[in-house]
Amino acid sequence: MDTLTRMRAFIDVVDAEGYSAAARKLGRSKALLSKYVKELEDELGALLLNRTTRQFSLTEAGHTYYRQASEILKEIDNLADLVREGATDLKGRIRISVPRSFVDANIGQCLIDFSAEHPDIVLDIVAEDRFVDLIEEGFDVAIRITRLEDSGMIARKLCDFGMKFFISPKLLEKYGEVRHPSDLAGIPCIVDTNNRNYNVWRFETTDGTTHSISVSGPIEVNSPIATTRAAIAGLGVAMIPDFIAQPKAECGALVTILDDYELKGGGIYAIYPHRRYLPAKVRRFVDYLHGWFKKNG
Repeated sequence: MDTLTRMRAFIDVVDAEGYSAAARKLGRSKALLSKYVKELEDELGALLLNRTTRQFSLTEAGHTYYRQASEILKEIDNLADLVREGATDLKGRIRISVPRSFVDANIGQCLIDFSAEHPDIVLDIVAEDRFVDLIEEGFDVAIRITRLEDSGMIARKLCDFGMKFFISPKLLEKYGEVRHPSDLAGIPCIVDTNNRNYNVWRFETTDGTTHSISVSGPIEVNSPIATTRAAIAGLGVAMIPDFIAQPKAECGALVTILDDYELKGGGIYAIYPHRRYLPAKVRRFVDYLHGWFKKNG
């Protein structure tokens, strides 16, 4: 029995959180999986799993081995996938981390379009507003809306986005024309707490002059979608990414203000770990998104 087979058995048992669940999932006997894991421990001379009658847990050595073995097996599978790419259709699962605002916005259509064109690839989409650890949490790729900083990952920009100020026509009529950032001091503002220094909005004119204004209002929320809804309801001025709020401006539910003042936006990126052999399906996915945004941006 080779080491890779034992290694895969160990990974399968840990991922399934038990021998019985792994056996059912793989169609193998519980005794056979237990035999493989025991042989692996004997080969390593270390206990990987603490076993009790009803449950098991990883030892410290087991945690270390699991992390490294998972990456080794992924590299092996990726290499095989790379070799097969030219001869067969791409198949398998891609686990993706995306912000909820990406999925809910019009640009989330790119995921639907990819799935429609690649029916043999399953997109396992996890939508949540946090920066996941791709390697530790088992993600193949993440979509991030940010000003990218060095993350030790590979990043491919899909498109740029800008930040604009939006207000409902009714609220604008109530307060009158907003000509300068200082005018916001007398108007309620909706604060998206996802933004850094969210209670202070910084503006820059085309000549490089900067302005800062403290803002406050009836709602503070960590969601640009909820911020947009609040702005449409007339609760205040909102600073929103253009790809989220622009459709609402086009239909007249919102209007932009302070267009002569710029806010630094950022980019939408596909992020994936440094790997020697990038899975062909992941490369196809990232290439597709890049082309989709180039066509639809």
